[in-house]
Amino acid sequence: MKVRFVDLVAQNECLKDELRNVFDRVLTNCNFVLGPEVEKFEGMFARYCEVQHCIAVANGTAALQLTLQGLGVSSGDEVVTVPHTFIATAEAINAAGARPVFVDIDPVSYTMDPTKLEAAINSKTKAVIPVHLYGQPADMDSINAIADSNQIPVIEDSCQAHGARYKGRRAGSLGAAACFSFYPSKNLGACGEGGAVTTNDAELAEKIRRLRDHGSTRKYEHDFPGYNFRLDGFQGGVLGVKLLHLDMWNEARRKLAIRYNQIFKGSRVRVPNQMSYAEHVYHLYAILVDDREAMRKALSEKGIEHGLHYPVPLHLQKAYAYLGYKAGDFPVSEHVAANHISLPMYAELPMEHVDYVAQTILESLECLAIVTPDYPA
Repeated sequence: MKVRFVDLVAQNECLKDELRNVFDRVLTNCNFVLGPEVEKFEGMFARYCEVQHCIAVANGTAALQLTLQGLGVSSGDEVVTVPHTFIATAEAINAAGARPVFVDIDPVSYTMDPTKLEAAINSKTKAVIPVHLYGQPADMDSINAIADSNQIPVIEDSCQAHGARYKGRRAGSLGAAACFSFYPSKNLGACGEGGAVTTNDAELAEKIRRLRDHGSTRKYEHDFPGYNFRLDGFQGGVLGVKLLHLDMWNEARRKLAIRYNQIFKGSRVRVPNQMSYAEHVYHLYAILVDDREAMRKALSEKGIEHGLHYPVPLHLQKAYAYLGYKAGDFPVSEHVAANHISLPMYAELPMEHVDYVAQTILESLECLAIVTPDYPA
């Protein structure tokens, strides 16, 4: 059996007529950059995230960068985030001129460990970026309390958490602002690149709108140097179509995750934990095993695609050697990076494929004598 890690064809096939209608509308009205399709989606997504403002931009990295700059982060400043995330989180900090400062993740949620946050904050700290990793919100009450006591804004990296909830509130409404990616494989994905910022801060929203469009609110009038980080009209229309299906797709992902959990129950597989405060949307379903390479080989031999998210934590990347971190500085992040495997997960994944993947893993654990590793002390 061949099992895909993600299958974009399956999703887009169901929406083919609607997506073609979007293309026809944009081709007819020639609003290829921003325009009515983007404006309509911005309104829809703001309401969906339960906030007042949504600013659509070129991609998730741009969303993070523009939010930092909109909040006044610049050269000489520091921004606290986690090392277990995609590099874009830290790249955006660099792009704003600031220096990333890392804190370790919690061994249960895989998101920022609030107990480590206070020690990372100093007079240079100008923002905190918790990452809602794999589709689960970070412990935002604890993080916000620490940040608020230090008068520092919190920016949600919600690039993997479209539709997730924290204590009943949508991801995207939990900090000073939130940043989303609409990369095609996301829970809400465009047919190309896309991103957005959500916020209740009208002044920040207006600053980001100008930053994304060359510092301009009117053609050829520029208040400050900005960027060409605009979303194109076709992607805005595509996202408007897909947003109507997002809750249904997220519910399908949760059912798949429940099935994985049921099969793995009582085994040595460490499954992802849904925290009591969260409604997980399972952008990724990542398990923890020892001897990962042996397990990957077993999965590949059975035709099962899988992923590694993320095998080298940021503090050990060559790109961030200048920060001076070393192996052992963030033991939980390093442990998770070395032992996680992401299993097939997408809304249209057949349940029999989940059964096949899970049974293959259980058989491999037995045959290969693979054990689930303990977290470092």
